[in-house]
Amino acid sequence: MLPYSTQLIEEDDIAAVVEILKGSHLTQGAKVEEFEEAIAHYVGARYCITFNSATSALHAAYAACGIGEGDEIITTPISFVATSNMAIALGAKPVFCDIKSDGNIDEHLIEALITPQTKAIVPVDFAGKPAAIHAINTIARKHNLFVIEDASHALGSDINGERIGSFSDMTIFSFHAIKPITTGEGGAVVTDNEEFAKYLRLFRSHGIVKKQLWNSDMVALGYNFRLTEFAAALGLSQLHKVDRFINVRENIARYYDECFENHPLFSTIDINLTDQSARHLYPLLLNPELHCVKEEIFIELQKRGIGVQVHYKPIYKNSFYQERFGTMRLSNAEEFYRSELSIPCHQKMHLSDAEQIASIVLEVINNYKYRGCTF
Repeated sequence: MLPYSTQLIEEDDIAAVVEILKGSHLTQGAKVEEFEEAIAHYVGARYCITFNSATSALHAAYAACGIGEGDEIITTPISFVATSNMAIALGAKPVFCDIKSDGNIDEHLIEALITPQTKAIVPVDFAGKPAAIHAINTIARKHNLFVIEDASHALGSDINGERIGSFSDMTIFSFHAIKPITTGEGGAVVTDNEEFAKYLRLFRSHGIVKKQLWNSDMVALGYNFRLTEFAAALGLSQLHKVDRFINVRENIARYYDECFENHPLFSTIDINLTDQSARHLYPLLLNPELHCVKEEIFIELQKRGIGVQVHYKPIYKNSFYQERFGTMRLSNAEEFYRSELSIPCHQKMHLSDAEQIASIVLEVINNYKYRGCTF
């Protein structure tokens, strides 16, 4: 089965990891710092601090802003649960804002959700498409709020040639296996703020600073959220190829765009001409008349060898959230969840794969056009 996304590990990646495994330091060596400097340079930020996951990176970024008991963040329900979970872990409450038809937070609805308890706005660059970060920053400055951008899907995305990672107070990237580049597990925070960078480095390593000889001092509460040397070696090797990887994804996505243009039963998500998406996902949005047969379409596509997935069930629909915060409903998020279906788009694919996938998708969906839902 061809998955919706996957890693591409090449011989130079393997060699980079083996070199570290043969060396003296598997952790807390020089390769992590080299990887951090390369990421910071690539996205145009002053500092990069790596972590063992994007979840840990989110946790640290929230803590760096002083988010804690009784505080609120405004974020999107269309994301992986870590975006809001890490605020809850610090005692804060996620306030969910509805989305636009592209899956990104609706910036026009944010201001009405701001309260005296709000500390940060946390947009997500869904599927790699940049959120309306300039408008979000304007709102944040007006209300003296932090902007923590969850760009787990968006390493390599840009707005008018400026890469994601250069716009927000802090930006989080993921290096999970299915992301544009991988360290296996792993993540990072990039920022231009020196104080944030200092705090993040402490937070990821027990809050300990080394002094002289054997002496060290724990000056803050911290965790072991460090990235290993061999993970950093893999990430650095992959980073050298990220533009090639994204170009492959982009070519596949453009082919899909042409094949699926103006289809009567589903739509795709447009990317602004001035923007670049990392194309972490390629979402199809089924029309309402196919919502009731979406599960059947999903199963049929998987039987035909296409590893489709759905991104995402609104976070507030999970049992944990309903039990803690009660039930809620955001109309656009609900509609998006009923509609969304991600099909394969990644750097391991060839155009011939995309041609076969597009043909099967069109055939399967067209087979269900007479099974439409009744309203």
